Amino acid sequence: MAKNLLNKYVWLVETIYKAKRITFEEINEKWLDSDLSEGIELALRTFHKWRIAAEEMFGLIIECERKGGYHYYIANAHELKGGNIRNWLLNTISVSNVLIDNQHMKDRILLEEIPSGQEYLYDIIEAMKQGQLIKMTYQSYWRGESNTFDVEPYCVKLFKQRWYLIARSPYYNKLLIYALDRIQAMSICTDKRFKMPDSFNATEYFEECYGVIAGDGTTIETVKLKVSAGQANYLRSLPLHHSQQEIEITEEYSIFELKLRPAYDFQQEILWNGEDIEVLEPLWLRKEIAGKIKRMSNKYNN
Repeated sequence: MAKNLLNKYVWLVETIYKAKRITFEEINEKWLDSDLSEGIELALRTFHKWRIAAEEMFGLIIECERKGGYHYYIANAHELKGGNIRNWLLNTISVSNVLIDNQHMKDRILLEEIPSGQEYLYDIIEAMKQGQLIKMTYQSYWRGESNTFDVEPYCVKLFKQRWYLIARSPYYNKLLIYALDRIQAMSICTDKRFKMPDSFNATEYFEECYGVIAGDGTTIETVKLKVSAGQANYLRSLPLHHSQQEIEITEEYSIFELKLRPAYDFQQEILWNGEDIEVLEPLWLRKEIAGKIKRMSNKYNN
């Protein structure tokens, strides 16, 4: 599919979503204001073709309310708040459209650099689709030398602007996680195939995890965090985990409850927030964070 056509589908969804209810005439006005239109009006027939394509691509239902002037709206707009691949694609292309329309202000729109590794993403997904092993030369964060080996690619996950591969290692006979930016070379083993186990579900595998650390033995815990009033606003707008609930609010602080595996990556997130977050429960996690803080303090005291 042409990239420009995909951008138009996203533009249409975003326009209807932002307006909540909008007529075709109003859509046409906004279309002519967009650089995508190149000054050409949107034909009604073309609008319906895009509408149907957008519905199929993003799993949306765009309906028309005939009462009061034929207003279009997204009947299942709540779907746009999920974390699935369609919504990620929609959001990514939407931001891309904004940047394309405002290239004249590129010196005033600053982006964060994304680590390398995306060049392997297409081949990994292709191997996943075909059920083929991949051979890669990989150097982990913790080892001084690289190694070359075969793995069975199960799924990929994006976390904090880094792509990760979750794959079964035939050598260790277990699932391991690899950062794509640590891959030095990779190729698809066209002569080696594997069968995905029916019991594996990528969403369920990471459901109770904070990030990408899974299968390290950390059990699911109910975690209670005491958060300063100012930082609580950030957690309300961008929850740490889908299970997050605010169970107490005062003028000075709020208490949030989460149910997850408080592994290393979650502990790092707690430390990143500094004095604004205090672990109340479980006790072992509170002691673990306190120990890390004490060791950090000793380094500066010395």
